[in-house]
Amino acid sequence: MVRIIMHGCNGKMGQVITGLVAKDDEAEIVAGIDPYDDGHNSYPVFPSFHDCIVKADVIIDFATAKAVDGLLEYSKKNNVPAVICTTGLSEEQIERIHETSREVAILKSANMSLGINTLFKLLKQATAILAPANFDMEIVEKHHNQKLDAPSGTALALADSMKEALDDSYYYKYDRSKERIKRDPKEIGISAVRGGTIVGEHEVFFCGEDEVIEFKHTAYSKSIFAKGAIEAAKFLAGKPAGMYDMSDVIG
Repeated sequence: MVRIIMHGCNGKMGQVITGLVAKDDEAEIVAGIDPYDDGHNSYPVFPSFHDCIVKADVIIDFATAKAVDGLLEYSKKNNVPAVICTTGLSEEQIERIHETSREVAILKSANMSLGINTLFKLLKQATAILAPANFDMEIVEKHHNQKLDAPSGTALALADSMKEALDDSYYYKYDRSKERIKRDPKEIGISAVRGGTIVGEHEVFFCGEDEVIEFKHTAYSKSIFAKGAIEAAKFLAGKPAGMYDMSDVIG
């Protein structure tokens, strides 16, 4: 049984994960970390890691960027691996995460969905075959109208996986409205759509002469990210120090 500390347990994702773990025979949440608590959880909740007295095998983090520093300090001091899902981290925090991974296992991924991370692998294979055959590559991502950033971090991660397969010889094109020129064969186009309550949709197009190949991933709820985080936690528990990502989880 993998014992989990849920960082940000009373947030939306923390509560989704709490519900899923309650039905998981291989894991249990033994403590939560959250400054706001009304006592409704079945496990003890502490306002900070400094106050936590419960032992665990791994931490799942879905809190705020400002709380990550305390998480890293606790993880290193107590040798507890951490799955970091919080976004909006500064460059300094990302560097601190890598420094911490030298002493304890840390897993961080741009997207916790098992499906998206499988897509990363498929795109690398497809890109290596189709780009040399002169297929143009385009990414279209769609999210709800409250999302602040564009393009999404997942869209950029998809593009990064493709560019990596091409030895970084391609570049990203975000806007075609400012110039009237033909498409550069060395560009990967990235477009963003914002509207309604779309949880997340990513489409990748390989457009060749007389044929088009499409890859598409649709998120219908945030539970897919919660499921991925739980699988990551079960994978990471007991692992040696190092930096891991979801590609290690899916094999």
